[in-house]
Amino acid sequence: MTLRYAYYPGCVAQGACRELYQSTAALTQALGIELIELKKASCCGSGTFKEDSQLLEDTVNARNIALAEELQLPLLTHCSTCQGVIGHVDERLKACQKDDPAYMEQVNGLLQKEGCSPYKGSTEVKHLLWALVGDYGLEALAKKVTRQLSGLKCAAFYGCYLLRAQDQLPYDDPYNPQSMENVFRTVGATPVMYRGRTQCCGWPLSSYATEQSFRMAGGHIQEAIAAGADCMVTPCPLCHLNLDSRQPEVESVIGQKLGLPVLHLPQLVALALGISPEALGLQKHIVSTRPVLEKLERLAAV
Repeated sequence: MTLRYAYYPGCVAQGACRELYQSTAALTQALGIELIELKKASCCGSGTFKEDSQLLEDTVNARNIALAEELQLPLLTHCSTCQGVIGHVDERLKACQKDDPAYMEQVNGLLQKEGCSPYKGSTEVKHLLWALVGDYGLEALAKKVTRQLSGLKCAAFYGCYLLRAQDQLPYDDPYNPQSMENVFRTVGATPVMYRGRTQCCGWPLSSYATEQSFRMAGGHIQEAIAAGADCMVTPCPLCHLNLDSRQPEVESVIGQKLGLPVLHLPQLVALALGISPEALGLQKHIVSTRPVLEKLERLAAV
């Protein structure tokens, strides 16, 4: 049976991290997963809407979820921040359906006023990582691997939104996650463990405490390098921006050269399926991914 999802790509993957959008399409096509993009969806707010109004965040994202409900499909995102925000709203509103029906009437009343479908609470919000682990399955994924990434040492950077924004995390332990490491092993790579893999990348601070943000990112990258990582792999494009796109600025702040490639999760998995680096946008990163590709070429030649 073909897996089908209502696809919520989010804003960053359609702008600053276009390679995430590109690699997600390549990966899901190779796995036979059908994505129906929600073209009318809006920005989730990345946690900022609730600073002004919880009702605003809930209503905007109730609409996003309702678009998936119209298709009778789970909402799939490849952005940890979107997962955290929309997933948390979904949890809140499902609870409100039981405990605060008046609030639900207020949210749906605002949606109705704008000609939108009401939120029903009939679907779920799911990150690409959870879809790979929980729906597709690692055993099935292993059968699709045509290029074992043996010898490549990967440091997962989960970030915070994916793990702890929701009360329920059915696919992993929010404080000692293993799902990304299990994916690494499935494609033949070696997981590298380090302290900062479940901490904040510093992105939320970057607009008003830039130096502190960059020092946070730099500390995580230094730890991963010290642990022997060839690359970092993240399921969040906002983390990718702070760890890859701003790595030169991070280096200036901490006074140390880093040069650690940072891959998006679908890029790593798709490499193991034999998809070309160009098709995955690996040439678009700020920190060159060439060392990763060269190591894989050397290992394959042995």
